[in-house]
Amino acid sequence: MTLTLPPGVPESRALDFAGQKADWLRRQLRDRPDTVPVTIGATLPLGGVPMRIVSAPGAGVRAEGGRLLVPGPAGTAPARLRAWLRARARDRLAEASDRHAVALGRTYARITLRDTRSRWGSCSARSGLSYSWRLIMAPPEVLDYVAAHEVAHLAEMNHSPAFWATVARLMPGHAAPRRWLRDNGASLHRYRFGD
Repeated sequence: MTLTLPPGVPESRALDFAGQKADWLRRQLRDRPDTVPVTIGATLPLGGVPMRIVSAPGAGVRAEGGRLLVPGPAGTAPARLRAWLRARARDRLAEASDRHAVALGRTYARITLRDTRSRWGSCSARSGLSYSWRLIMAPPEVLDYVAAHEVAHLAEMNHSPAFWATVARLMPGHAAPRRWLRDNGASLHRYRFGD
């Protein structure tokens, strides 16, 4: 475990804080999902559906019959799968962002994909949308909710009632996918692609 300090905070203050929160920290570490190395034979969700990773002939990764078929040497499977998931995430997030932006009557500057742990998405003051590519592993309505949430920031750069009204207009019923993300989102970070 790593303790990260804000600039200017003395180490002794941070250690005191960690000591005060020790029980909470132990619970968080205990309840953290086990990591899953992404290898041939492992299972990985795609759109919320568990998929078995199998070695297969061919030129590219593909999803078929509850399986992720990965060509090439087994040692390259994690990197190939990560690249394939990122490309698929980019396509789906661009489609969702485009659809919500048109509904809102706004445009965005660009989409960036990252592998962030602290946020599923963000919208910059310059109308750039950034998303975690791991959203492709979540159910489709969760990915759609995050896109609606970030596009709503094009109109409201806050989390005011007006912002939430915009999210509700873009995606009625957003509460369920938002709850899924809060309750299950951390599990998407358990998959390790050799990193």
